[in-house]
Amino acid sequence: MKTKAGKSNQSLSQNLNQVLADSYALMSLTHLAHWNVEGPGFFALHTAFQTQYAELFDAIDEIAERVRALDAYAIGGVGKFAKLARMKEFAAPRTQEEYVKMLLAANEKLVADAVKARDLAGMANDPESQDLMTGRITLHQKTIWMLKSFLKS
Repeated sequence: MKTKAGKSNQSLSQNLNQVLADSYALMSLTHLAHWNVEGPGFFALHTAFQTQYAELFDAIDEIAERVRALDAYAIGGVGKFAKLARMKEFAAPRTQEEYVKMLLAANEKLVADAVKARDLAGMANDPESQDLMTGRITLHQKTIWMLKSFLKS
C-alpha cells in the first residue's frame, strides 16, 4: 500500500517525466528548425535556435536527474519521448514564420506541463522540484516572448 507521500512522489515523477519528454521533443524540433531555416532572418534565427536547443540539451539531463533523486526512473528513447510529448512534428521546408509558430506552440505546451509539475511539487512539499520547474517555466516564457516578438510586423 502506498502512502500519501508515495502517491504524491509518483505523480510528481510522472509529471517531471512529461516535462522531460516535452523538452526532448522540443529540442529535436528546434534542432530541425535550426538546420533548415532560410530567408532574410536566417542568421538571427539560426543562432537563436542553436542557443535554444543547446540549453534544452542541458535541461534534459537536469530534469532526468531530478526524477532519479525522487527514487523514480527517467523515461528514455525517442519513441517514448514522442508518444508522451504529443507535440506536433513538422518537416522541412517551412517558412521562417512557420518554424517560429510551430516552436511557439511547442514551448507553450511545455510551459503548461511544467506548471502542472511545479504545482504538484508544491503540494508534495518538494521545493527543489518546484524550483527546477519554476526555472524551466521562466526560461520558456522568455523564449515564447522572443518568438512572438519575431512574428510582429
